[in-house]
Amino acid sequence: MTLRKFAGLGALLSFVMPSLAMAADEVAAPVLNAGDTAWMLTATALVLFMTIPGLALFYGGMVRSKNILSVMMQCFAITGLISILWVIYGYSIAFDTTGMEQGVVNLNSFVGGMGKAFLAGVTPASVTGPTALFPEAVFITFQMTFAIITPALIVGAFAERMKFSAMLIFMGVWFTLVYAPIAHMVWSGNGGLMWDWGVLDFAGGTVVHINAGIAGLVACLVLGKRKGFPTTPMAPHNLGYTLMGAAMLWVGWFGFNAGSALAANGTAGMAMLVTQIATAAAALGWMLAEWLTHGKPSALGIASGVVAGLVAITPAAGTVGPMGALVIGLAAGVVCFFCATTLKRKLGYDDSLDAFGVHGIGGILGAILTGVFAAPSLGGFGTVTDIAAQVWIQCKGVGFTVIYTAIATFIILKVLDAVMGLRITEEEEAVGLDLAQHNERGYNL
Repeated sequence: MTLRKFAGLGALLSFVMPSLAMAADEVAAPVLNAGDTAWMLTATALVLFMTIPGLALFYGGMVRSKNILSVMMQCFAITGLISILWVIYGYSIAFDTTGMEQGVVNLNSFVGGMGKAFLAGVTPASVTGPTALFPEAVFITFQMTFAIITPALIVGAFAERMKFSAMLIFMGVWFTLVYAPIAHMVWSGNGGLMWDWGVLDFAGGTVVHINAGIAGLVACLVLGKRKGFPTTPMAPHNLGYTLMGAAMLWVGWFGFNAGSALAANGTAGMAMLVTQIATAAAALGWMLAEWLTHGKPSALGIASGVVAGLVAITPAAGTVGPMGALVIGLAAGVVCFFCATTLKRKLGYDDSLDAFGVHGIGGILGAILTGVFAAPSLGGFGTVTDIAAQVWIQCKGVGFTVIYTAIATFIILKVLDAVMGLRITEEEEAVGLDLAQHNERGYNL
Protein backbone atom coordinates (compact mmCIF):
# COMPACT_ATOMS: atom_id res chain seq x y z
CA MET A 1 0.00 0.00 0.00
CA THR A 2 2.78 2.40 0.97
CA LEU A 3 4.67 1.69 -2.21
CA ARG A 4 1.55 2.37 -4.25
CA LYS A 5 1.12 5.71 -2.39
CA PHE A 6 4.70 6.73 -3.21
CA ALA A 7 4.22 5.65 -6.79
CA GLY A 8 1.05 7.73 -6.98
CA LEU A 9 2.82 10.70 -5.41
CA GLY A 10 5.66 10.38 -7.89
CA ALA A 11 3.21 10.32 -10.78
CA LEU A 12 1.50 13.40 -9.38
CA LEU A 13 4.79 15.28 -9.01
CA SER A 14 5.87 14.33 -12.53
CA PHE A 15 2.68 15.93 -13.77
CA VAL A 16 2.72 19.00 -11.53
CA MET A 17 6.43 20.00 -11.66
CA PRO A 18 6.54 20.82 -15.39
CA SER A 19 3.42 22.91 -14.90
CA LEU A 20 5.03 24.77 -11.99
CA ALA A 21 8.18 25.32 -14.06
CA MET A 22 6.12 26.72 -16.92
CA ALA A 23 4.30 29.01 -14.50
CA ALA A 24 7.62 30.24 -13.10
CA ASP A 25 8.88 30.96 -16.62
CA GLU A 26 5.74 32.91 -17.34
CA VAL A 27 6.23 34.99 -14.19
CA ALA A 28 9.90 35.63 -15.01
CA ALA A 29 9.29 36.48 -18.66
CA PRO A 30 9.78 40.21 -19.35
CA VAL A 31 6.61 42.13 -20.08
CA LEU A 32 6.73 44.89 -22.68
CA ASN A 33 5.26 48.26 -21.81
CA ALA A 34 2.90 49.03 -24.67
CA GLY A 35 2.90 52.78 -24.03
CA ASP A 36 6.69 53.06 -23.97
CA THR A 37 6.96 50.87 -27.05
CA ALA A 38 4.47 52.98 -28.99
CA TRP A 39 6.22 56.21 -27.98
CA MET A 40 9.67 54.90 -28.94
CA LEU A 41 8.39 53.71 -32.33
CA THR A 42 7.02 57.22 -32.90
CA ALA A 43 10.17 58.96 -31.66
CA THR A 44 12.33 56.82 -33.95
CA ALA A 45 10.29 57.80 -37.00
CA LEU A 46 10.51 61.47 -35.97
CA VAL A 47 14.30 61.38 -35.73
CA LEU A 48 14.63 59.76 -39.16
CA PHE A 49 12.26 62.46 -40.45
CA MET A 50 14.83 65.01 -39.28
CA THR A 51 17.39 63.83 -41.84
CA ILE A 52 15.13 62.86 -44.71
CA PRO A 53 13.49 65.13 -45.65
CA GLY A 54 14.20 67.74 -42.90
CA LEU A 55 17.95 68.26 -43.12
CA ALA A 56 17.96 67.56 -46.87
CA LEU A 57 15.55 70.46 -47.43
CA PHE A 58 17.19 72.72 -44.84
CA TYR A 59 20.62 72.36 -46.46
CA GLY A 60 19.29 72.03 -50.00
CA GLY A 61 17.64 75.44 -49.94
CA MET A 62 20.80 77.17 -48.74
CA VAL A 63 23.12 76.09 -51.55
CA ARG A 64 23.12 77.46 -55.07
CA SER A 65 20.62 75.94 -57.48
CA LYS A 66 23.35 73.98 -59.30
CA ASN A 67 24.12 72.03 -56.12
CA ILE A 68 20.73 71.26 -54.58
CA LEU A 69 20.56 67.65 -55.73
CA SER A 70 24.10 66.94 -54.56
CA VAL A 71 23.28 67.98 -51.00
CA MET A 72 20.03 65.99 -50.96
CA MET A 73 21.78 63.02 -52.54
CA GLN A 74 24.44 63.11 -49.83
CA CYS A 75 21.77 63.05 -47.10
CA PHE A 76 20.01 60.08 -48.68
CA ALA A 77 23.25 58.18 -49.37
CA ILE A 78 24.46 58.72 -45.80
CA THR A 79 21.13 57.40 -44.52
CA GLY A 80 21.60 54.19 -46.47
CA LEU A 81 25.30 53.76 -45.71
CA ILE A 82 25.12 54.36 -41.96
CA SER A 83 22.03 52.15 -41.58
CA ILE A 84 23.98 49.18 -42.95
CA LEU A 85 27.19 49.91 -41.04
CA TRP A 86 25.16 50.32 -37.85
CA VAL A 87 23.69 46.82 -38.01
CA ILE A 88 26.98 45.21 -39.11
CA TYR A 89 29.18 46.63 -36.34
CA GLY A 90 28.20 50.17 -35.31
CA TYR A 91 25.61 49.21 -32.70
CA SER A 92 28.06 46.77 -31.17
CA ILE A 93 30.92 49.29 -31.02
CA ALA A 94 28.63 51.86 -29.42
CA PHE A 95 26.62 49.76 -26.98
CA ASP A 96 28.30 46.41 -26.30
CA THR A 97 29.28 46.59 -22.60
CA THR A 98 31.48 43.49 -22.46
CA GLY A 99 34.55 44.08 -20.31
CA MET A 100 33.28 47.34 -18.82
CA GLU A 101 33.52 48.02 -15.10
CA GLN A 102 32.63 51.24 -13.31
CA GLY A 103 35.71 53.21 -12.30
CA VAL A 104 38.05 51.02 -14.36
CA VAL A 105 39.61 52.52 -17.49
CA ASN A 106 40.44 49.95 -20.16
CA LEU A 107 39.97 49.51 -23.90
CA ASN A 108 36.26 48.90 -23.41
CA SER A 109 35.95 52.32 -21.76
CA PHE A 110 36.63 53.81 -25.22
CA VAL A 111 35.03 51.33 -27.59
CA GLY A 112 32.56 48.48 -27.33
CA GLY A 113 33.29 44.92 -28.29
CA MET A 114 31.87 42.93 -31.20
CA GLY A 115 29.41 40.83 -29.22
CA LYS A 116 26.49 42.52 -30.98
CA ALA A 117 28.04 42.50 -34.48
CA PHE A 118 25.48 41.68 -37.16
CA LEU A 119 22.93 42.13 -34.31
CA ALA A 120 23.81 38.72 -32.92
CA GLY A 121 21.24 37.47 -30.44
CA VAL A 122 18.64 40.13 -31.23
CA THR A 123 15.18 38.58 -31.59
CA PRO A 124 11.59 39.86 -31.40
CA ALA A 125 11.68 38.85 -27.73
CA SER A 126 14.81 40.93 -26.93
CA VAL A 127 13.94 43.83 -24.66
CA THR A 128 15.65 46.87 -23.16
CA GLY A 129 14.79 50.01 -21.26
CA PRO A 130 15.88 51.83 -18.10
CA THR A 131 12.53 51.42 -16.30
CA ALA A 132 9.78 49.75 -18.32
CA LEU A 133 10.66 47.53 -21.25
CA PHE A 134 10.40 47.94 -25.01
CA PRO A 135 11.90 45.88 -27.87
CA GLU A 136 15.65 46.08 -28.31
CA ALA A 137 14.97 46.26 -32.06
CA VAL A 138 13.30 49.62 -31.48
CA PHE A 139 16.26 50.88 -29.42
CA ILE A 140 18.64 49.76 -32.16
CA THR A 141 16.66 51.66 -34.78
CA PHE A 142 16.27 54.72 -32.55
CA GLN A 143 20.02 54.95 -32.00
CA MET A 144 20.58 54.25 -35.70
CA THR A 145 18.74 57.47 -36.57
CA PHE A 146 21.13 59.42 -34.32
CA ALA A 147 24.07 57.77 -36.07
CA ILE A 148 22.56 58.78 -39.43
CA ILE A 149 21.99 62.47 -38.76
CA THR A 150 25.38 63.13 -37.15
CA PRO A 151 27.55 62.64 -40.28
CA ALA A 152 24.79 64.20 -42.40
CA LEU A 153 25.21 67.42 -40.39
CA ILE A 154 28.86 67.59 -41.45
CA VAL A 155 27.75 67.94 -45.08
CA GLY A 156 26.80 71.56 -44.42
CA ALA A 157 30.41 72.54 -43.74
CA PHE A 158 31.89 71.34 -47.06
CA ALA A 159 28.82 71.69 -49.29
CA GLU A 160 29.46 72.43 -52.99
CA ARG A 161 33.02 71.15 -53.17
CA MET A 162 33.65 67.52 -52.11
CA LYS A 163 33.60 64.57 -54.49
CA PHE A 164 30.69 62.23 -53.87
CA SER A 165 32.92 59.14 -53.79
CA ALA A 166 35.27 60.73 -51.28
CA MET A 167 32.30 61.85 -49.19
CA LEU A 168 30.94 58.31 -48.94
CA ILE A 169 34.23 56.80 -47.84
CA PHE A 170 34.93 59.64 -45.43
CA MET A 171 31.53 59.24 -43.78
CA GLY A 172 31.95 55.48 -43.41
CA VAL A 173 35.40 55.77 -41.84
CA TRP A 174 34.43 58.76 -39.67
CA PHE A 175 31.38 56.93 -38.36
CA THR A 176 33.56 53.95 -37.45
CA LEU A 177 36.46 55.77 -35.81
CA VAL A 178 34.76 58.85 -34.35
CA TYR A 179 30.99 58.65 -33.93
CA ALA A 180 30.63 55.12 -32.58
CA PRO A 181 33.47 55.42 -30.02
CA ILE A 182 32.24 58.82 -28.74
CA ALA A 183 28.71 57.42 -28.41
CA HIS A 184 30.14 54.49 -26.44
CA MET A 185 32.16 56.70 -24.12
CA VAL A 186 29.17 58.93 -23.31
CA TRP A 187 26.13 56.64 -23.40
CA SER A 188 27.13 53.00 -22.86
CA GLY A 189 26.83 53.08 -19.07
CA ASN A 190 29.11 52.19 -16.16
CA GLY A 191 32.68 51.82 -17.38
CA GLY A 192 32.30 54.22 -20.32
CA LEU A 193 34.98 56.92 -20.10
CA MET A 194 32.81 60.05 -20.08
CA TRP A 195 29.91 58.24 -18.42
CA ASP A 196 32.14 57.54 -15.44
CA TRP A 197 33.33 61.15 -15.45
CA GLY A 198 29.71 62.14 -14.91
CA VAL A 199 29.25 64.04 -18.19
CA LEU A 200 25.59 64.99 -18.70
CA ASP A 201 24.49 64.53 -22.30
CA PHE A 202 20.84 63.60 -22.41
CA ALA A 203 20.26 63.48 -26.17
CA GLY A 204 23.52 64.18 -27.98
CA GLY A 205 25.02 67.62 -27.42
CA THR A 206 28.45 66.01 -27.23
CA VAL A 207 27.86 62.82 -29.22
CA VAL A 208 26.02 64.48 -32.11
CA HIS A 209 26.48 68.24 -32.31
CA ILE A 210 29.95 68.99 -30.97
CA ASN A 211 31.15 65.89 -32.80
CA ALA A 212 29.64 66.95 -36.13
CA GLY A 213 30.45 70.65 -35.71
CA ILE A 214 34.13 70.11 -35.03
CA ALA A 215 34.40 67.57 -37.85
CA GLY A 216 32.73 70.07 -40.16
CA LEU A 217 35.19 72.82 -39.23
CA VAL A 218 38.16 70.54 -39.87
CA ALA A 219 36.67 69.39 -43.17
CA CYS A 220 36.10 72.89 -44.52
CA LEU A 221 39.64 73.89 -43.54
CA VAL A 222 41.21 70.83 -45.17
CA LEU A 223 39.21 71.21 -48.39
CA GLY A 224 39.74 74.95 -48.61
CA LYS A 225 37.34 77.68 -49.65
CA ARG A 226 34.85 77.49 -52.48
CA LYS A 227 35.97 79.20 -55.67
CA GLY A 228 35.15 82.89 -55.32
CA PHE A 229 34.54 82.85 -51.57
CA PRO A 230 34.04 85.35 -49.96
CA THR A 231 33.93 87.94 -52.75
CA THR A 232 31.47 86.19 -55.07
CA PRO A 233 27.82 86.28 -53.93
CA MET A 234 26.63 82.77 -52.97
CA ALA A 235 23.09 83.47 -51.82
CA PRO A 236 20.73 80.61 -50.89
CA HIS A 237 18.69 79.73 -53.96
CA ASN A 238 15.44 78.70 -52.23
CA LEU A 239 14.82 79.86 -48.68
CA GLY A 240 11.34 78.35 -48.84
CA TYR A 241 12.98 74.91 -48.79
CA THR A 242 15.19 75.98 -45.89
CA LEU A 243 12.23 77.17 -43.83
CA MET A 244 10.32 73.97 -44.52
CA GLY A 245 13.37 71.95 -43.54
CA ALA A 246 13.77 73.96 -40.33
CA ALA A 247 10.10 73.34 -39.48
CA MET A 248 10.59 69.60 -40.00
CA LEU A 249 13.68 69.65 -37.80
CA TRP A 250 11.74 71.49 -35.09
CA VAL A 251 8.95 68.91 -35.10
CA GLY A 252 11.26 65.93 -35.47
CA TRP A 253 13.43 67.13 -32.60
CA PHE A 254 10.72 66.17 -30.12
CA GLY A 255 11.53 62.57 -31.03
CA PHE A 256 15.23 63.37 -30.66
CA ASN A 257 14.96 64.89 -27.17
CA ALA A 258 11.76 63.52 -25.61
CA GLY A 259 12.52 60.11 -27.11
CA SER A 260 15.84 60.03 -25.28
CA ALA A 261 13.93 59.46 -22.04
CA LEU A 262 13.42 55.93 -23.46
CA ALA A 263 9.96 55.90 -21.90
CA ALA A 264 6.63 57.70 -22.06
CA ASN A 265 7.06 59.36 -18.69
CA GLY A 266 7.48 62.67 -16.91
CA THR A 267 11.06 63.10 -18.11
CA ALA A 268 9.91 62.80 -21.73
CA GLY A 269 7.16 65.34 -21.09
CA MET A 270 9.54 67.86 -19.54
CA ALA A 271 12.07 67.26 -22.33
CA MET A 272 9.38 68.15 -24.85
CA LEU A 273 8.45 71.32 -22.98
CA VAL A 274 12.00 72.62 -22.53
CA THR A 275 12.80 71.83 -26.16
CA GLN A 276 9.94 74.04 -27.30
CA ILE A 277 10.89 76.86 -24.91
CA ALA A 278 14.58 76.90 -25.83
CA THR A 279 13.90 76.72 -29.55
CA ALA A 280 11.43 79.58 -29.48
CA ALA A 281 13.80 81.68 -27.37
CA ALA A 282 16.75 81.01 -29.69
CA ALA A 283 14.72 81.88 -32.78
CA LEU A 284 13.77 85.22 -31.25
CA GLY A 285 17.28 85.78 -29.90
CA TRP A 286 18.90 85.29 -33.32
CA MET A 287 16.21 87.40 -35.00
CA LEU A 288 16.64 90.32 -32.59
CA ALA A 289 20.45 90.15 -32.70
CA GLU A 290 20.36 90.22 -36.50
CA TRP A 291 17.75 93.00 -36.52
CA LEU A 292 19.87 95.20 -34.26
CA THR A 293 23.11 94.40 -36.09
CA HIS A 294 22.01 94.45 -39.74
CA GLY A 295 18.87 96.55 -39.61
CA LYS A 296 16.47 93.85 -40.79
CA PRO A 297 15.49 90.37 -39.59
CA SER A 298 15.82 87.59 -42.16
CA ALA A 299 14.04 84.31 -42.80
CA LEU A 300 17.40 82.53 -43.01
CA GLY A 301 18.30 84.03 -39.65
CA ILE A 302 15.22 82.84 -37.80
CA ALA A 303 15.56 79.37 -39.34
CA SER A 304 19.17 79.24 -38.18
CA GLY A 305 18.11 80.43 -34.73
CA VAL A 306 15.60 77.61 -34.52
CA VAL A 307 18.31 75.03 -35.15
CA ALA A 308 20.70 76.75 -32.72
CA GLY A 309 18.11 76.46 -29.95
CA LEU A 310 17.38 72.84 -30.76
CA VAL A 311 21.09 72.05 -30.64
CA ALA A 312 21.80 73.85 -27.37
CA ILE A 313 18.93 72.29 -25.41
CA THR A 314 19.74 68.76 -26.58
CA PRO A 315 22.27 67.82 -23.87
CA ALA A 316 20.14 69.49 -21.20
CA ALA A 317 16.66 68.33 -22.16
CA GLY A 318 16.39 65.66 -19.46
CA THR A 319 17.69 67.70 -16.55
CA VAL A 320 16.88 71.42 -16.92
CA GLY A 321 13.66 73.21 -16.05
CA PRO A 322 11.64 75.67 -18.14
CA MET A 323 13.48 78.82 -17.02
CA GLY A 324 16.86 77.19 -17.54
CA ALA A 325 15.72 76.29 -21.06
CA LEU A 326 14.73 79.90 -21.67
CA VAL A 327 18.21 81.14 -20.74
CA ILE A 328 19.95 78.42 -22.77
CA GLY A 329 17.82 79.20 -25.82
CA LEU A 330 18.37 82.97 -25.70
CA ALA A 331 22.10 82.50 -25.21
CA ALA A 332 22.31 80.04 -28.10
CA GLY A 333 20.46 82.33 -30.50
CA VAL A 334 22.68 85.33 -29.80
CA VAL A 335 26.02 83.51 -29.49
CA CYS A 336 25.51 81.33 -32.57
CA PHE A 337 24.46 84.39 -34.60
CA PHE A 338 27.72 86.19 -33.89
CA CYS A 339 29.81 83.05 -34.42
CA ALA A 340 28.14 82.27 -37.77
CA THR A 341 28.57 85.83 -39.00
CA THR A 342 31.18 88.02 -37.27
CA LEU A 343 33.56 85.27 -36.12
CA LYS A 344 33.33 83.44 -39.45
CA ARG A 345 34.18 86.61 -41.39
CA LYS A 346 37.09 87.50 -39.12
CA LEU A 347 38.68 84.06 -39.26
CA GLY A 348 37.90 83.58 -42.96
CA TYR A 349 36.98 79.89 -42.97
CA ASP A 350 34.37 78.70 -45.48
CA ASP A 351 31.84 76.78 -43.41
CA SER A 352 29.32 76.74 -46.27
CA LEU A 353 26.09 76.29 -44.31
CA ASP A 354 27.38 77.10 -40.78
CA ALA A 355 27.61 73.55 -39.48
CA PHE A 356 30.30 74.63 -37.03
CA GLY A 357 28.76 77.99 -36.17
CA VAL A 358 25.42 76.42 -35.25
CA HIS A 359 26.10 72.81 -34.27
CA GLY A 360 29.63 73.10 -32.94
CA ILE A 361 29.17 76.35 -31.01
CA GLY A 362 25.58 75.56 -30.00
CA GLY A 363 26.59 72.11 -28.79
CA ILE A 364 29.49 73.46 -26.73
CA LEU A 365 27.37 76.21 -25.20
CA GLY A 366 24.53 73.82 -24.39
CA ALA A 367 26.84 71.20 -22.90
CA ILE A 368 28.46 73.69 -20.54
CA LEU A 369 25.20 75.37 -19.51
CA THR A 370 23.73 71.95 -18.76
CA GLY A 371 26.13 71.81 -15.84
CA VAL A 372 24.62 75.05 -14.54
CA PHE A 373 20.89 74.64 -15.06
CA ALA A 374 20.63 70.93 -14.20
CA ALA A 375 21.03 71.99 -10.57
CA PRO A 376 17.79 71.84 -8.57
CA SER A 377 18.77 75.16 -6.97
CA LEU A 378 18.27 76.74 -10.42
CA GLY A 379 15.09 74.88 -11.27
CA GLY A 380 16.70 71.79 -12.76
CA PHE A 381 15.83 68.15 -12.23
CA GLY A 382 19.30 66.66 -12.16
CA THR A 383 21.39 65.57 -9.19
CA VAL A 384 23.86 68.47 -9.43
CA THR A 385 24.70 69.86 -6.01
CA ASP A 386 28.02 71.51 -6.90
CA ILE A 387 27.54 73.63 -10.03
CA ALA A 388 31.21 74.53 -10.42
CA ALA A 389 32.26 70.88 -10.21
CA GLN A 390 29.66 69.81 -12.78
CA VAL A 391 30.63 72.62 -15.15
CA TRP A 392 34.22 71.40 -14.93
CA ILE A 393 33.07 67.88 -15.77
CA GLN A 394 31.10 69.22 -18.73
CA CYS A 395 34.15 71.17 -19.91
CA LYS A 396 36.26 68.01 -19.68
CA GLY A 397 33.75 66.20 -21.88
CA VAL A 398 33.68 69.05 -24.38
CA GLY A 399 37.47 69.32 -24.45
CA PHE A 400 38.02 65.60 -24.93
CA THR A 401 35.46 65.44 -27.75
CA VAL A 402 36.87 68.51 -29.52
CA ILE A 403 40.45 67.22 -29.41
CA TYR A 404 39.66 63.60 -30.30
CA THR A 405 37.27 64.51 -33.12
CA ALA A 406 39.52 67.20 -34.60
CA ILE A 407 42.61 64.98 -34.70
CA ALA A 408 40.82 61.88 -35.98
CA THR A 409 38.90 63.83 -38.63
CA PHE A 410 42.05 65.58 -39.84
CA ILE A 411 43.93 62.28 -40.21
CA ILE A 412 41.04 60.60 -42.05
CA LEU A 413 40.69 63.50 -44.50
CA LYS A 414 44.41 63.81 -45.20
CA VAL A 415 44.77 60.08 -45.86
CA LEU A 416 41.77 60.09 -48.20
CA ASP A 417 43.08 63.18 -49.98
CA ALA A 418 46.40 61.45 -50.59
CA VAL A 419 44.76 58.24 -51.78
CA MET A 420 41.87 59.46 -53.94
CA GLY A 421 41.55 63.23 -53.65
CA LEU A 422 38.76 65.02 -51.84
CA ARG A 423 37.87 67.98 -53.97
CA ILE A 424 36.17 68.36 -57.33
CA THR A 425 37.97 70.27 -60.10
CA GLU A 426 37.46 73.99 -60.70
CA GLU A 427 35.54 73.19 -63.88
CA GLU A 428 33.21 70.84 -62.00
CA GLU A 429 32.72 73.42 -59.27
CA ALA A 430 31.75 76.02 -61.85
CA VAL A 431 29.25 73.67 -63.49
CA GLY A 432 27.89 72.49 -60.14
CA LEU A 433 27.92 69.13 -58.42
CA ASP A 434 24.46 68.19 -59.70
CA LEU A 435 25.73 67.83 -63.25
CA ALA A 436 29.38 67.07 -62.52
CA GLN A 437 28.76 64.29 -59.97
CA HIS A 438 25.26 63.01 -60.76
CA ASN A 439 24.50 64.08 -64.34
CA GLU A 440 21.22 65.65 -63.26
CA ARG A 441 19.74 69.07 -62.71
CA GLY A 442 17.55 70.15 -59.85
CA TYR A 443 15.61 72.42 -62.19
CA ASN A 444 14.94 71.79 -65.88
CA LEU A 445 13.44 74.93 -67.41
